[in-house]
Parts: sequence; C-alpha cells; structure tokens
Amino acid sequence: MTPQPDPEVGAAVKAADRAHVFHSWSAQELIDPLAVAGAEGSYFWDYDGKRYLDFTSGLVYTNVGYQHPKVVAAIQEQAARMTTFAPAFAVEARSEAARLIAERTPGDLDKIFFTNGGADAIEHAVRMARLHTGRPKVLSAYRSYHGGTQQAVNITGDPRRWASDGAAAGVVHFWAPFLYRSRFYAETEEQECARALEHLETTIAFEGPATVAAIVLETIPGTAGIMVPPPGYLAGVREICDKYGIVFVLDEVMAGFGRTGEWFAADLFDVTPDLMTFAKGVNSGYVPLGGVAISGAIAETFAKRPYPGGLTYSGHPLACAAAVATIQVMAEEGVVENAARLGADVVGPALRELAERHPSVGEVRGVGMFWALELVRNRETREPLVPYNAAGAANAPMAAFGAAAKAAGLWPFINMNRTHVVPPCNVGEAELKEGLAALDTALAVADEYTA
Repeated sequence: MTPQPDPEVGAAVKAADRAHVFHSWSAQELIDPLAVAGAEGSYFWDYDGKRYLDFTSGLVYTNVGYQHPKVVAAIQEQAARMTTFAPAFAVEARSEAARLIAERTPGDLDKIFFTNGGADAIEHAVRMARLHTGRPKVLSAYRSYHGGTQQAVNITGDPRRWASDGAAAGVVHFWAPFLYRSRFYAETEEQECARALEHLETTIAFEGPATVAAIVLETIPGTAGIMVPPPGYLAGVREICDKYGIVFVLDEVMAGFGRTGEWFAADLFDVTPDLMTFAKGVNSGYVPLGGVAISGAIAETFAKRPYPGGLTYSGHPLACAAAVATIQVMAEEGVVENAARLGADVVGPALRELAERHPSVGEVRGVGMFWALELVRNRETREPLVPYNAAGAANAPMAAFGAAAKAAGLWPFINMNRTHVVPPCNVGEAELKEGLAALDTALAVADEYTA
C-alpha cells in the first residue's frame, strides 16, 4: 500500500492523543508519540507519508507482519458468526486454538488456559505453581521482564520493577548466565553455565527448598537483551527443579511462535517446563490473547479441585480465531523456517560484519528473528554506551542513535544499551537488507560517543 499524506488528520489524531490518552511507562508531558496512519507487512507510515521499516514488530508480536489478509479475514468471519461468548462454554475457535497450540508445545503441555496477555499468563502460572506445591516463594532472574501487573512486575528483574516492588510478593531474584557481563568471573560459556547453576542451587539452599514453589525464566530473555543461555543451562535448571520438587515455568511470551526459528525457544534446548506462558506472536497481536500451557501433573491437581482463577475474556472468540489463522499461516507459508534461515544466513552474518566496522558494538547475539547489539563506549573495558537505566541527558547517545535510525527510515527497538533486531518473522530478504543498511547509518552516530 502506498501511504497517502494527510497532515491535517494526523494533527487531529495527535491532538486527541495528547489531550486524553495516558501512555504506559511514560512521563506524560515528556513524550511525543508518532501519529500512525497505517501499516502493512513489515512497514508502517505516518500522516506525512513517511514510511518506516519496523524492526520492533510492534512490541515483538507482529510475527506475521501487519494486516496479513488471512488473519484479518478470519477475524472478520468470526465477528460475523459469533463476536463473543463467555469462557465457561465450548466454542469452536477457542477449542481449535487450544488444539493447535497444544500440538506445538513441547512434552505434555497439552492443557491451555487462555488469558488476555503475557502478564496475565505469568500471574496465573505462578498461582498454579503455588497451589500445586503449597509453597509461597518464586525465584526469577535479574535482567528479565515478565509483565506489568502486580505479581508479574515483581517477578521482573529490570528497573521497571522498582517503583512497584514492596518486597512482599514472595519473589527472590538471582543471576542468570550472561557471559559478556558475567557476575561469576567466567571466561568461557562452560564456566558461566556451571557457575550460574551453582549460584541458583545455592540460592535455593539458603531460601529453603521447601519454601520455593517455582523458578520463572524467559527461555531467551527479550527486552533485557536477548541473552541466549549457554548450552546445558536450561537443562540444568530442569534438573534442579526436579531435585527439589520446584515447578519450572518458562516465559515464551516474546520468544514463542517462530521468533527464534522454532515454534518455541524451548525446542532449541530440548527442555520441557511444567508450565509455559505465551502471548504476542500467538496471533500476531491482532486481538489481545495470552495463555498458560499446562503439564499433565499440574493439570491433574485441578482435575477434581476447582482452579480459583479466571478472566471474563478468557479465550475470546475473536482472539482465538486470529490465533487459529496465524498458526495456519505460519505453517502454510513456512514462517518459522523463514525466521531460522534468514537469521542464520542474513541477520547474523550482517550484524557481525557491522560489529567489525563499528566500535560502538560490543557484542552481537541472537537467533532467528531475535537479535540484539550491545552498545558500548569502549570495547576493551566494555563500558556501556550510557549508564544503567539512564534518562535525560545521560541517555543522549542512545537518543541520538534512535533519532538517526528513524531518519533513515528504520523504527528501532532500543532498551538501555541495546538495540534489538526483531522484524516480523516473515520479513523478506530485501527488507532485511534495507533495515540493516539503515542500522549501519545509525551506528555511525553511536560511534561518535566511543572512546
């Protein structure tokens, strides 16, 4: 679609937004939201007709791109047939979505509890784990994000937790492996893995194994920096959980449904959790939907004992119809395979080549359509480009980098000292190369701040 400029409408949209919309994670008077006129495939555009290649996939959820005609048609058809219905009933779209998801989850995660999004899914996974074990505590990693609701934000390990963390949520944080900024003085992935597992088991020992209900981990941390765990780490966590009777929860909200070149990132590591949360890519974010995939053992806990939880819109027919269509599109069009191939053959090599030429790039890491560049002032010392959780003037280098990317027609995903490369999983090779060229231009601006 060719965007048609209409600045007058854009101005009205912007004015109404600024007058009435309260934005998340923002100081309301300090933001300047772009007024978006439309989107299609891997692109969106504003009311001035400027088009951007979206390297954010919305918020890492448009795995089949914007406005995929088959998913749009499925929502329209479902709306004409049955727009909504209460969750206590069996509804075709809901049943079929659950079946298709269960076919793709690892192991015996065959029961699906639907939620409205990823944070809800974490809330319910933790509730299930606590009820299943009769234990109160939850362990989760620093450098993680699990959602903005009360329990989920306390489980989160990044600064977004701080304002809401009253230290009374029964959550204990620990260090997960990240060799580039190792907390274990490791020099190899093998050392990092072994020492991180030892640290986790020691944490459990000092907290009291009989008090720990669950360990919650993003299979591959997303907004924290796409830190692919070293070989053996997730399998080691699985063994620790089995040893102490702890429920292993994997958060696949961001990494699931093709993002890593597999249906779920857990498949990369041959690990099956007891509970797995999902959202985002399950229906490309077209209608809000999330859920918990539940193992047989935990499902059995609630076979004759009511599960004390639910949501008015659990398994909403429009959302489930979108999920059915999205999963079918991904299977028919080879979207998962596309993400794996382009990640290995195009994105990875291109980013590593950029790292060789740009001193602001400290590390490249990722898989599939799930990549991050760690930006630094000094490669030798690994000093971050901006301080941890920087804002205002302290964040100027990252702000300049972001502005340069947008000027080049690329909408970047920036968090702290990282820029993420997370385009739709069905992105074309030409689009990727266009985006990588724009990224090259923006990195030249970041280079100006290096030592």
